[in-house]
Amino acid sequence: MEKRLTIPATDAEIQELRAGDMLYITGTIYTARDAAHKRMFDTLNQGGELPYDIEGSFVYYLGPTPARPGQVIGSAGPTTSSRMDKYTPLLLSKGLKGMIGKGKRSPEVVKAIVENKSVYMAAIGGLGALLSKRIIASEVIAYDDLGTEAIRKLTVENLPVVVIIDTEGNNLYETAAEDYLKEISANED
Repeated sequence: MEKRLTIPATDAEIQELRAGDMLYITGTIYTARDAAHKRMFDTLNQGGELPYDIEGSFVYYLGPTPARPGQVIGSAGPTTSSRMDKYTPLLLSKGLKGMIGKGKRSPEVVKAIVENKSVYMAAIGGLGALLSKRIIASEVIAYDDLGTEAIRKLTVENLPVVVIIDTEGNNLYETAAEDYLKEISANED
């Protein structure tokens, strides 16, 4: 089902999302990749504060290419999400509500998604140049020393993603494969 979501979103709006929904996101999201996640994780474990209010926020696993003249941001394709898995349960427990990336998540992350009523979405890899056109503002807000892996605050308009894991733990990567195998089996009979 096609849906639109404005961030920040209410818990009720997030809980209405279902694995397989085509979603268009508008609002403020943040970027963070491996190095930024490690730094946030270490900061929290040392009793420190995160560089932005994570409560209710969405993160896009993104390290954009440099912007060309006249552009807000360079190519903005997703990074493989599993690289953030060891940091994700802690960030979800601190209020992170949505993650955008690509690829599968660990059982521990799926469990944390359900426990924290969060959602995992995928952006289509290989379409970074097109996805960047949905980003209307970009500002580095933390960890500038990390270069492309710095944390950015993005304003997005109708950023297209697909809900992969919903708040109930339904996983499109699993259900789509199961549905496909059932269809093949039915056609062989």
